[in-house]
Amino acid sequence: MSVRTPRSPAPSLWGVALTIVLTAAVLRSPIVAVAPVARDIQADLDVSAGVVGLLTSIPVLAFAVCAPLAVATIRRLGPDLALTLALGGALVASVVRSAGGLPAVILGTALLGVFLTVGNVVVPLIIKREFPPERVPWMTSLFTSAMNVGTMTVTLATAPIAAVTDWRVAIAVWGGFGLAALGVWVGLHRAEALRPDPGPAATGVAGRLDGRGRAAALTLSTWLLALAFAGQAFAFYGTTAWLPSLLIDGGMPAVQAGAVAAIFQVMGVAGALVTPVLTSRFSAAPAAVIIGVGWLAIPLGFLLAPDGWLVWCLVGGLAQGAGITWVFIMLNGFGGDERVVAGRSGTVQGLGYAAGALAPPLLGGVHDAAGDWAPALLILLGAVGVLLVAGAVGARIGVREARERW
Repeated sequence: MSVRTPRSPAPSLWGVALTIVLTAAVLRSPIVAVAPVARDIQADLDVSAGVVGLLTSIPVLAFAVCAPLAVATIRRLGPDLALTLALGGALVASVVRSAGGLPAVILGTALLGVFLTVGNVVVPLIIKREFPPERVPWMTSLFTSAMNVGTMTVTLATAPIAAVTDWRVAIAVWGGFGLAALGVWVGLHRAEALRPDPGPAATGVAGRLDGRGRAAALTLSTWLLALAFAGQAFAFYGTTAWLPSLLIDGGMPAVQAGAVAAIFQVMGVAGALVTPVLTSRFSAAPAAVIIGVGWLAIPLGFLLAPDGWLVWCLVGGLAQGAGITWVFIMLNGFGGDERVVAGRSGTVQGLGYAAGALAPPLLGGVHDAAGDWAPALLILLGAVGVLLVAGAVGARIGVREARERW
């Protein structure tokens, strides 16, 4: 496996790290910002709750559908300009979403999904290029932790901002993460951040996978990692959508249910930070098993002993933060150069986010049909099982391939 020397000198790596943290915040905050002001949006635009729900689901669907487009963009423009485009595009899309009526809101939301997908795919490449191999897992952990911190910040602060301004300002202001990241990034790399640098992989049709990238996208380890991420994303988005309702149906007051659901999210930060320790101490496959077993706390816990909700949310929260971090670490950990990682990343994220987008409506529909949460929890249990098995098997194969092939 070839190892590239980090391109940036040591002092500027702090700037790259800051860019990654700010980018991570903007990759989720515009999506999460809708929920706290959903009723305000619904009343102002005179639309149904289902239409408002699209403002959250459209970007997640875009993460799945547009992943190949993101890979093509990165191959045509190079990682530096691709990140600049992702940040600048997300900033513009945030303004569009808040600037008009329903057509502008839908258009801005769709554009957000497209540009944020490019950011999702390109950040692991930049981490791999800029940091020594021993620091890549920790930088990946920092990246996913910053996603969770950004999500928490937006969840807590959007409604108070809307109370003193309006919902348009409250959801647009989080584009400031992107503006700050763009300023740091362009300040660091100047010309490189503003000009195409496609390299040898972008010959022919724009973004076409070359042999190495196509090989990475079609290996068994990549498909198993994609299945593992599908299980992780399905479990995360499904739990995030319905955990408060599950608690309320169990007799918990709505305010307390919201606080407990927040615990599940907050613990994701700790889970993300501990994942490099798991992967270095136990290796990739045992780490996948530990994470999967931790995730079992949510479906099995609520099926067998729902009164232990606090324990299940604490353990499950740790596992959800560790799960996504583990997947992103493995995007680089399975070996290969930027072209290989781009092909692998597009495949894994495309399948994973498709499963994540499916989870809320499927679990909600199953609950409505059954009149009980048990069938939905059994489906969630199946998704966690996919994460555990595909993750463990895929890690063994992928790590071996990294040693022998790349």
